[in-house]
Amino acid sequence: MECVRIQSTLSHSHRRNWKYDVFVSFRGETRFNFTDHLYAALRKHGIVAFRDDTKLEKGGPISAGLLEAIEGSQVLIVVFSINYASSTWCLQELASIADCIQIPGHTVLPLFYDVSPTEVRRQSRNFEKAFMKHEERFKDDAEMMEQVARWRGALTQVANLSGWDLKDKSLSAEIEKIVKAVTNILSPKPSSSLSNDVVGMYSHLEELEKLLVLDSHDDVRVLGICGMGGIGKSTLATILYEKISHQYDISCFMDDVSKTYADCGPLGVKKQLLCQAFMEEEFLLCNLSAATNLIQKYLCHRKVLIVLDNVDQGIQLENLALKREWLSRGSRIIIVSRDEHILREHGVDDVYKVQLLNDENALQLFCRKAFKCNHVIEGYESLTNSALTYANGLPLAIKVLGSFLFGRSISEWSSALVRLRENPTKDIMDVLRISYDGLEDMEKEMFLDIACFFSNEDEYYVKNILCIRGFHPDIGIRILIDKSLVTIVDGWKIVMHDLLRELGRSIVREKSPKEPRKWSRLWNQKDLSNVLRENKIAENLEAIVLPRFLEIREELSVEALSQMSCLKLLILREVNFSGCLNFLSNELGYLEWKEYPFTCLPPSFQPNKLVKLILHHSNIIELWEGIKDLHNLTHMELCYSKSLVKIPNLSQAPNLLRLDLKGCVKLVRLHPSIGCLKNLGYLNLENCRSLVSIPNNIFDLNSLYDLNLSGCWKLLKDQLSEKPRQSKQLNTGQSVQRHMTSSICKTLTRPLHFLSSRRCSNSIGLLVPSLSRFPALVSLDISFCNLVEIPDAIRQLCCLERLNIGGNNIVTLPHCIKELPKLRELNLQYCKQLKWLPSTLLPIGGGSNGRLYYGGIFLFNCPNLSDTESCGVTVISWMIKMIQVNLQFSFPRCSIKVIIPGTEIPRWFNKQNTDKAVCSVAPIRLKKDWITTESDHMLLMFLSREVFINNFVSVLKEGVSDLDGIELVALTRYPEEVVEVKSCGYRWVFKEDLEHLNPEKMYSSNSLAHNRKHKFLEIQDDQ
Repeated sequence: MECVRIQSTLSHSHRRNWKYDVFVSFRGETRFNFTDHLYAALRKHGIVAFRDDTKLEKGGPISAGLLEAIEGSQVLIVVFSINYASSTWCLQELASIADCIQIPGHTVLPLFYDVSPTEVRRQSRNFEKAFMKHEERFKDDAEMMEQVARWRGALTQVANLSGWDLKDKSLSAEIEKIVKAVTNILSPKPSSSLSNDVVGMYSHLEELEKLLVLDSHDDVRVLGICGMGGIGKSTLATILYEKISHQYDISCFMDDVSKTYADCGPLGVKKQLLCQAFMEEEFLLCNLSAATNLIQKYLCHRKVLIVLDNVDQGIQLENLALKREWLSRGSRIIIVSRDEHILREHGVDDVYKVQLLNDENALQLFCRKAFKCNHVIEGYESLTNSALTYANGLPLAIKVLGSFLFGRSISEWSSALVRLRENPTKDIMDVLRISYDGLEDMEKEMFLDIACFFSNEDEYYVKNILCIRGFHPDIGIRILIDKSLVTIVDGWKIVMHDLLRELGRSIVREKSPKEPRKWSRLWNQKDLSNVLRENKIAENLEAIVLPRFLEIREELSVEALSQMSCLKLLILREVNFSGCLNFLSNELGYLEWKEYPFTCLPPSFQPNKLVKLILHHSNIIELWEGIKDLHNLTHMELCYSKSLVKIPNLSQAPNLLRLDLKGCVKLVRLHPSIGCLKNLGYLNLENCRSLVSIPNNIFDLNSLYDLNLSGCWKLLKDQLSEKPRQSKQLNTGQSVQRHMTSSICKTLTRPLHFLSSRRCSNSIGLLVPSLSRFPALVSLDISFCNLVEIPDAIRQLCCLERLNIGGNNIVTLPHCIKELPKLRELNLQYCKQLKWLPSTLLPIGGGSNGRLYYGGIFLFNCPNLSDTESCGVTVISWMIKMIQVNLQFSFPRCSIKVIIPGTEIPRWFNKQNTDKAVCSVAPIRLKKDWITTESDHMLLMFLSREVFINNFVSVLKEGVSDLDGIELVALTRYPEEVVEVKSCGYRWVFKEDLEHLNPEKMYSSNSLAHNRKHKFLEIQDDQ
């Protein structure tokens, strides 16, 4: 039976050249009682025992067969009974067994059935009588008398070994002990179990053993193992099974549950479990209920180890109905599946995700396969790197590729690697495809889209496009993650293994590998070029997405796009087209075409299915004439379309949410229909320099939360006083001379952005007092407005949290600043006339449990401060109080930054170095020609433990989830000619530190020495 063969394969995988596990020498008087029960118990535990009445071939020389069986058995058991010595046959076996005692690998176990060990050792009573008869019988045969003497010696030698005295004891209990001892002897040592091509498994095994809690015998634990196809789940489970199975009364490894279920149904799975667990060739099972009852009956109160490999449907586990309450404490069940959801839904205690091999282990495994040694052969280094890049840590791919390349020349390697990129190895793809074939149709389509277009893209962006494609990405992506087909990296990026990506693309190509116009998707410029050049009907083509950066920007003919009537997704970037575009598919839901070369969209184009239209840097003058049905359109982005002069009538776009016209420098006016778009929330007109008017009804849009008029100089001149009663956000200007954008003026109900020009500073100055009309203002940026004072009316902004007044000509701050109860961030950069700061800058406020709190004070390039030391102490005093307040919460999440003048890092920061290389960007604007200060500056940043771990640790060191072993250095993202990181320091802040924090420790007078390098110093302090 198949089930017997499965168990046998696993049982013997660790043996060297043993033909049998056990040889039993016994007298016939025990055949049908004790010995029979012993054989049955050994068999149920998967132990192969030689039995003279079943294993010797008929007609063969019996003595030779017996000798071969004895020498080929690892464990040799001798059952001493009353009449054992009366059989010359038994004594000959015993003599051969005694010869094996000194041979490494053999173990001899004496069992004293109905005689005492002393009787056998001293050869008294029945044993004495038996030998007297042998000596009388062979007294005239010198050769046989030598044999009798040999038998006596063997008897004494074996009887002196440690064994079992079974007389007057429970035979069933003793048999269990004997079988357990035999199992322990036969169980492989971990080192011998791991074959030469299994690399990097020790760490996995250690982690699995921890999750199984093998030392605990108080409960039944169920462990799941998951990971992508070919990653080594089954190999790992097999090695683990072989290592620990001897510790259990019953052990069973069910290989490929999915196949057994498909071939034999749920009854077949139950039958296989019973066959393997109890080594019975046949169980008479009529129905599922009877099988369930048998499993419960036989496993009840037994300590068992069961491995269920390759489970791909939850119903397979449900129908197996293996309940933990049936099993004895200390039992363990291991379920191997590619689908994590199946494991979680079944209620496993833990799930272990098998990771790809790291670079070191991948190289070691590849070398063992490709070179049959542990190092790369000279001349093959570059090719080895290419092969490992292709395999990307997947053990299956490394083994297959290494074995294929073994013994081949450098030129053959080069040719093979090129071929692999065009035609992936079938052995690898077949394994990976199993997961794809198990998907529903919609998840298959999403898998193919990600494989062809969207690996390593932002999750939100991908989900948005998949939703437009008509899929359900929230549940679909979750299913792909559970099945180990994609992963989310750093919390935002969708990543698919390179070989899975190749699988998806090969599936798209498989029906017509040489005819890309028949594919459903195009992702390669070369294939697109061939299709456009062929200019034939491409009725299956649904999506074209070219990568962002093309190696070659060849000119393509655009006419062939008219042959793609089923196209639903089109993303073209940096592609040069020639010809005339007369047609676009009316099925398009997403159209993104950077540098669209034509002055309008085709007149025949009916965009009634279009959801997003993105034409950045286009040559569009006018999209189309007249009115189009746009009821599905939610986004229209025509940024930097410098020839655009007119926006069409959008009255038939009732669901438009976002209209972005940034940088459309020739746009003169907006169509009045925009004011009727009741769902419009975002309108960006930044740098529409020719715009002279906007519809008044825009200010009646209750949905509008972000209106950006930055750089609209002509509009600003005429309409600055327009009352934005219903607008939620308004940008009204920009600095002409240095493009110093000042923003944000935001309210909870109607936030406004006011962006000023230095030539319009009076308008902004007059506007500030009127801001009190907006009691929910959260963020106000009136920087670089040539203001000489901040009006006291600002005190009425009771909800203000962020205030940027940098770049103005103020000499001192108004005392009303400290009356703003929620203010947490104050930016004073480039206030070159500022001389004094009040002793209390900002109120001391806190966040809440689980909510991120941020705050900061930024004093940069303020050269006229009269007392920099006093200012520094004031700022740091505020910072310390903010830290202490926010760390009172159970789960503090806060980020606090300050920038102050300073040259040296205080000694309080006990980790210091001068290396340049966690990354922080100073929250100030930096350009070389703006910086006139001659003093250095310090950036001090405090991060709570949770914020630091979330933002830095996960990317600093793979697998690290805490602060142990982390070293910090500074890294600036600014050019060195602008910013030089002269030194950096940090300190882990513990609770006891908080009580002793004071400004003098964190700031000292010796840090104020000026130097004349136009640089600032960056210091980092994190918890």
